[in-house]
Amino acid sequence: MEVGGYTLALSWTPQYCARAPKGDTQCDPRNGRFGFVLHGLWPDGVAKDGRSGGWPQYCAPAAPVSRATIAATFCMMPSVRLMQHQWVKHGTCMARSPEDYFARARAAYKALRLPDMGYFAIQYRVTAGQIAGAIARKNPGMTIDMIRVQTSDYGLLNEVWICLDTGFRPTRCALGKTGVSTNARIRVRGGY
Repeated sequence: MEVGGYTLALSWTPQYCARAPKGDTQCDPRNGRFGFVLHGLWPDGVAKDGRSGGWPQYCAPAAPVSRATIAATFCMMPSVRLMQHQWVKHGTCMARSPEDYFARARAAYKALRLPDMGYFAIQYRVTAGQIAGAIARKNPGMTIDMIRVQTSDYGLLNEVWICLDTGFRPTRCALGKTGVSTNARIRVRGGY
């Protein structure tokens, strides 16, 4: 399967921590208070008809992620287990080493500007389009069709996916890359 771009998946920490097991590193305030954190950087497969072909997975044997890479990545992805999992599952399909994979992920994550989600957390309901629009306005050249909002079964903000081209620049999401409708009414969980 050909790689036609990438997905930068960001997880909303307050929602994650509402259901995480006690003692989870990301949810321990001694490690900091997180907002959006990196869930992963995924290569996007392209099917023959041009639609999204899913995410290539487990492409090569994987070395463990080094302590230096873990230290450099922890503030954006505060879970060693998740780092190793994302490297094995997706990173092996787009990079030769964990260092290369996480360097690309860090560059994409750090280039992104995110809005103050506190405003949305105090609103009773907002739309997915309002969240996507706030992210797009913070990032010149980005539009809401480059962003997919994911929710829990209960309509709570869970993740935001940013669609990237093969040069790791924001691009319009491929057909078939799903998220809730921009008109969907959602809630944003505040602090944890």
